[in-house]
Amino acid sequence: MSGAPAGAVSRAAGFGRGMLEHWALDPAITYLNHGTVGATPRRVLAAQQALRDEIERQPARFLLRELADVKQVPLRVRPRMRVAAEAVAAFLGARAEDLAFVDNATTGCNAVLGSLALGAGDEILVTDHGYGAVSNAARHIASRAGATVRVAELPYPRLEPEAIVAAIPGALTPRTRLVVIDHVTSSSAVILPVAAIAARCHAAGVPVLVDGAHGPGALALDLPALGVDWYTGNLHKWAMAPRSCAILWVAPERRKDLHPPVISWGYEKGFEAEFDLTGTRDPTPWLAAPAGIAFMQELGLEAMRRWNHGLAWSAARSLSARWGTTLPMDEPMVGTMATFPLAARHGTTVADAWRLKDALLYEDRIEVQVHAWRERLWMRVCGQVYNDEDDIERLARAVEART
Repeated sequence: MSGAPAGAVSRAAGFGRGMLEHWALDPAITYLNHGTVGATPRRVLAAQQALRDEIERQPARFLLRELADVKQVPLRVRPRMRVAAEAVAAFLGARAEDLAFVDNATTGCNAVLGSLALGAGDEILVTDHGYGAVSNAARHIASRAGATVRVAELPYPRLEPEAIVAAIPGALTPRTRLVVIDHVTSSSAVILPVAAIAARCHAAGVPVLVDGAHGPGALALDLPALGVDWYTGNLHKWAMAPRSCAILWVAPERRKDLHPPVISWGYEKGFEAEFDLTGTRDPTPWLAAPAGIAFMQELGLEAMRRWNHGLAWSAARSLSARWGTTLPMDEPMVGTMATFPLAARHGTTVADAWRLKDALLYEDRIEVQVHAWRERLWMRVCGQVYNDEDDIERLARAVEART
């Protein structure tokens, strides 16, 4: 690419293991677990390091006079957190004034849960596919107020969008004060119809918080169009940002009563001021997030998503057929990762899952998610542009060698 920056990616570049040159991943490892904690491209890490170097040249000026506006003194520059927020918001179809940076999606959920006005007997509704850390946060917040957490069970063994839309509103009660749903569930890796769920919940007068940990980057998003009240999502998973980096989007009418888990100098000075500066910490993951978006755009967002989806769905379909198991979902519910059951001979317990996962990593050099659920083991395969069908075949043979 003539005139392109060092490390630039050509749109014509073929996806597959050759793309590993753009990551610091160990090429000896078959990495099929991008969704767990992400993997940051070298070029984005370089952008982050450049920001760190800039901070260290004049740390007080950067962190106290340029980073965020907490309404103490007029700033001479546009706050850097807001400049980064503008770029990320545009990528997500949102306005910067409705978006704040948080460490991760769990932090975003904690901010919303911790800002709820709950009373004794009130209820928070989660689902049995929800992320464990977020469900823990809901239980903690509820317990302090004398409230409770109820769990809506999604249809099993077949996950159908219409049945899911009916199941969650069907679990509401007159005491429900909040519904927490995933956009892409962590363990089962299915895309939930959040807009339809939110519409049904709003009709019952209940607000909706979406844990979109696996949404940004993996899915094309227009956050306001979802019709939810709060949406939090990681950028360090599928949006190529450094760890740890996430956003919390808030519907305009919900901004007033929302506070970050850490209260600092921006308290009572507005949504942006409260979230943009919560004390001295490394802001470079957020400030480098636009570099991750630029990297994906250079790859070609639609081409990247097609490749990742194709790998994930192909792996789920081919391996489940090969191992004689049945998929719980159809292709439209799969994004860039897919979960499917393993054969019964591999075990049923959490200990069995860890044994297989560790054996695949330490003996076969394959990193892939394995977990126990409903008395069987499940495998979640992530597709990323540095993966290809040879990686899936390598995984298949390694698993089959452990029968």
